[in-house]
Amino acid sequence: MEERFSLNSIKDLAARWFPRLPPIGTIHYDTTDFFRIGYGDALVLGKKAYYVRHNAKEGRFGLDDEEKFWVKRSIDLDDGSLKIVKLEFREKFQAHIGDFSFDCFRSPKKEARLLNLVSGHANFMHGYSVKDPAGNTVRVIDYIYGKTLHSHILSLQVGHEDFYHTLFPDIFKNFLECVEAVAFLHEHHEKHGDIRRDHIIIDRESGRYRWIDFDFNYLHRENIYSYDLFGLGNIFMYIVGMGDVLLNDLRKKNPSALDSLREDDLNIVFNNRVANLEKIFPYVSPSINRILMHFSKGAEVFYDNTSQMVNDLNEAYHGL
Repeated sequence: MEERFSLNSIKDLAARWFPRLPPIGTIHYDTTDFFRIGYGDALVLGKKAYYVRHNAKEGRFGLDDEEKFWVKRSIDLDDGSLKIVKLEFREKFQAHIGDFSFDCFRSPKKEARLLNLVSGHANFMHGYSVKDPAGNTVRVIDYIYGKTLHSHILSLQVGHEDFYHTLFPDIFKNFLECVEAVAFLHEHHEKHGDIRRDHIIIDRESGRYRWIDFDFNYLHRENIYSYDLFGLGNIFMYIVGMGDVLLNDLRKKNPSALDSLREDDLNIVFNNRVANLEKIFPYVSPSINRILMHFSKGAEVFYDNTSQMVNDLNEAYHGL
């Protein structure tokens, strides 16, 4: 049963956390029409109230100005902490990996279920879910202060060989924890559903790499974990290459390396990216490159499950 708040009680709560009392707009209990919920409004979820600051923005690969109208950056009026409040929004799309296609969709109930499963796990975002009076599944997420793995790699100001021998081992170790965390989901017959390099936040306080945004689901066919696995492979390729190694860049900067490449050396999903990074960076260890080649156009064998990938990553890491 949700608490009932008056405008004055919301103001009293907000006054504790703002040096100047901000304007208080509409108090929302039903979150169905999330477009109507904006800056200065209050969200009442269960027995708690949240002050809405603004919509979150899509942080994927430079699209920082794309608003997510169903995701509200909000202040918990109980303790003043910043929360990400995700309202119920459904969408469907189709994803492709090589010749395989996946019907994907948002599932607030799945994310709510996973929040319960990963509570206390250091490599995931944390939060809880609550139903509003209209039956919408709302998720309240603890904000993680830090930068994405994508941004961290882009910010590095070293040459690749220096990166590989000095910075890469620590990044590798932390990424291995992330893969083990996904294996934890899979062991519980769950999947992340949207594995991307900007869905790993490097927690500024703990230094841990933490998965965010697991509300995507997909209709699986032969292997329910294959889409997650290919996402992990693409992230590892990005880490080892200290960014995407693109054919167009090689044409301009390293045409001799380009001459050695064959179609089988390319990423199975993104055909303009190189998977066989040993041909570009000959000091990349064979054990690491063998993992990358599982995600190439020339791959004859794929990982059946995440534990196989974890085993190979462990062997490669300890062989550095």
